[in-house]
Amino acid sequence: MIALHTVAGIPYEVGTGRDMLCMLGGPYVLRAGRRCNIPEGSKRLLAFVALHGGRVDRRVAAGTLWPDGADERAAGNLRSALWRLKGAGIDVLEADNLVLRLRPHVVSDVHALCDWAARLVERRATPEDLRILSWDPEAADILPGWYDDWVICERERIRQRLLHGLEAASRELVARGQPGDAVEAAMNAVRFEPLRESAQQVLIEAHLAEGNYVEALRAFRSYEALAQQELGIAPGPSLIALVQPRPAQPATLAEFLDVRPADRGLVHR
Repeated sequence: MIALHTVAGIPYEVGTGRDMLCMLGGPYVLRAGRRCNIPEGSKRLLAFVALHGGRVDRRVAAGTLWPDGADERAAGNLRSALWRLKGAGIDVLEADNLVLRLRPHVVSDVHALCDWAARLVERRATPEDLRILSWDPEAADILPGWYDDWVICERERIRQRLLHGLEAASRELVARGQPGDAVEAAMNAVRFEPLRESAQQVLIEAHLAEGNYVEALRAFRSYEALAQQELGIAPGPSLIALVQPRPAQPATLAEFLDVRPADRGLVHR
């Protein structure tokens, strides 16, 4: 059976009987809707495996997480972290002499979001993918308060994927004739990163698709002021072109000829 979960405001289908490994605001494990706290000494190991595709070389993990000291000590720390996980009843990792991997019944929220973004960018989105619910940028903060180099690198990579996904969702919704939903998807991207010009562009495009030129101009002016204040730069040419003043519509021949009698007299003189 399939259960519908929401990850940072995005619906995601997860088979029942599977554990959700949560990196957003975590780490922790959701099992049958119940939160299971991870032992402190095992959090970094589980996060490292999850953020590196769910499969890593055992020696790489030990050397990265416990770089100080001999390899034997790092290997011992890794074994201890695995033991603590099992002792807490969180048996979510498989380990052999070479590799650490997430067990097949475990899905990570980060993987769920990246899969969602990939489907949108590759134009294979399902209707459920486009049901973007209330979005809180803080809810998409991966391992808040962690400043390890490998966390910072993966956090930025995933952030970029999510932004591309939100922008692609907005454009797909416009193409499907749902400009109102497209505006909401684009606004989510703008909330996530206000200074991202491509996010501002899809927002303006969505407003224009809805026929709201004034809203598009208002969004442009707001971004123009923000970019100048924060970065000292002006919006790019492609963004400016979207909100160029509309030319006046030429009068029809009937309107041109339909002048007042007094005006006709002036013309004949």
